[in-house]
Amino acid sequence: MTHEQHVIFGTGPVGCWVAHALHSMNLPVRAINRTGHRPALMPDEVEVVAANAASQEVAIAAAQGATVIYQALNPPYHRWQQEFPALQTATLAAAKATGARYVSIDNLYMYDATQPITETSAIAPVSKKGKLRAQMADIVMAAHAQGDIQAAVLRSSDYFGPGVTGSALGEMVFGNLVLGKKAQICGSATMPHSFAYIEDVGQAAALLGTRPEALGNNVWITPHAPAVTQGEMVETACQILGIQPQMTVISPTMMRLAGIFIPEARASIEMMYEFTQPFEVRSNRMSKVFSLQPTAIQTGLERTISWYREQAKTQPAN
Repeated sequence: MTHEQHVIFGTGPVGCWVAHALHSMNLPVRAINRTGHRPALMPDEVEVVAANAASQEVAIAAAQGATVIYQALNPPYHRWQQEFPALQTATLAAAKATGARYVSIDNLYMYDATQPITETSAIAPVSKKGKLRAQMADIVMAAHAQGDIQAAVLRSSDYFGPGVTGSALGEMVFGNLVLGKKAQICGSATMPHSFAYIEDVGQAAALLGTRPEALGNNVWITPHAPAVTQGEMVETACQILGIQPQMTVISPTMMRLAGIFIPEARASIEMMYEFTQPFEVRSNRMSKVFSLQPTAIQTGLERTISWYREQAKTQPAN
């Protein structure tokens, strides 16, 4: 019987797939969200607890007994500046209070993306969200350096996969395609872009949480399959579905117009550069150190389409 207790703050797709990976290792897992609601993607064996992670006292109480804490929170995209810092402060306080190792699930917004991204790429954010992420990462690194906690940071590009609906390759792409509608992609259909398969992100986070020696390196990047264009992703998805490729490209101008009425679209405008120029990840550190290989694009898309098909069966007919 293990004496470990793995606590995940956040039950979105990342939190759920981290839980799947840990459960497959026969480790006890507690997942925390605001409502206590169990997402369909969450393994039944995982304990789900309701707690407001923006409160340090509440977060510390919810994390009691933790040996590893995973910060997989993701406030609404247009509320990052207002909500994210308090969520991280509280989860760091929980790690310090419990003595738990800390795995921060992060992204690539803070890097100079004019060259392929690795863990050693320059920190040069060009967006408010990138600057916020860089500041938050600095706080984690400082807490680790000061000995307050033992931490590792896992960074990934845009997610796709089972359960991922709100990303660039989410509901507006696969959800549309399985219903016979055109996929809607942002920026460009012809620029190479690295996408992170969500199950790989969960596996990578669980690996960092269960391998204390990974903490000394601090920053890791999830293994990514070689970059492809969004157009190629849609074409492969359509091949799997047995339909002709069909897509609409949303330009930055169109996104700005949508942003007049939709806060999430308005919050996405500053990140459009990721999709109007090459955005590539070429890190193989985790593959070299831990033999963790990225899921092939074809395989990831087959699993994604299968999940979206199942979801479509539960939708009421129009």
